[in-house]
Amino acid sequence: MKLRLYHHSDGARIAYREAGTGPPLALLHSQGLTHREFEPVVDALAHRHRVVLPDLPLHGDSEDHPRHPYSPQWLTDVLAGFLAETCGPRPAVAGHGIGAQLALRAIREGRLTPAKLVLLPAPLHTRPDRSGIERVGRVAVKAAVVPGADRVLARAAALALRPSRADRLTATGAPGVRDLHRHAQMELGGDRVRAWAKAARRWPRAGDPDVLDGLDCPVLLLWADHDPVHPLAIAEDAVKRIPGAHLHVLARTGFLLAYDDPVGLAREITAFCGP
Repeated sequence: MKLRLYHHSDGARIAYREAGTGPPLALLHSQGLTHREFEPVVDALAHRHRVVLPDLPLHGDSEDHPRHPYSPQWLTDVLAGFLAETCGPRPAVAGHGIGAQLALRAIREGRLTPAKLVLLPAPLHTRPDRSGIERVGRVAVKAAVVPGADRVLARAAALALRPSRADRLTATGAPGVRDLHRHAQMELGGDRVRAWAKAARRWPRAGDPDVLDGLDCPVLLLWADHDPVHPLAIAEDAVKRIPGAHLHVLARTGFLLAYDDPVGLAREITAFCGP
């Protein structure tokens, strides 16, 4: 897939890829990963959709300069601008982890009106456990003020996101997960980790209990049954809060549903989002 760039009004860049033709379907990856999280399902989805796969800010080839604020509001603004420019007014959106959280914020603020919304494992309305961004960011907050600490910061980030942690993200030991994780941390230089430190300071640790309020688009909660960080109870409570929402569970899957069950994930998204 060819690399493309979106430039926000403040100069921040979003790198993204596209595949297929048809109605737009944006796939928003989880924290600490990149668009490659969804590579196992792209071909299947691209038969019926124009699949748009961004790297969110701080990830992959996208913006990571410390001059930007990296607050939840800024991240939401950049994502909303990106989706409006690349997907038009009513795309289908599937979000995982931080991708789901930012999509929900954009919807609540009236910046995004999706035709369909698929929510993959994420904290949603609950208090989140510490994310990969936080693990790197909390270390970086302490060290970022030290002159010449770039190599120390990068090393701390690499330890926080070391490949062995990837094994916890899959229920099946799916091949390729460690490579996915390794690729996601390849660019952990000083600037990027300093930017992550800003994000960690600004991201609300108490969660966002009202983030599901007012959802009036069709919603599918597509959950894993072996994700210890995002237990099924989160989705079971959320489906009661969202009018008309549906909950489907993919058996024998962990956090990385696209690797544990790519066929099932693509099938569920295609059936829900339609042609």
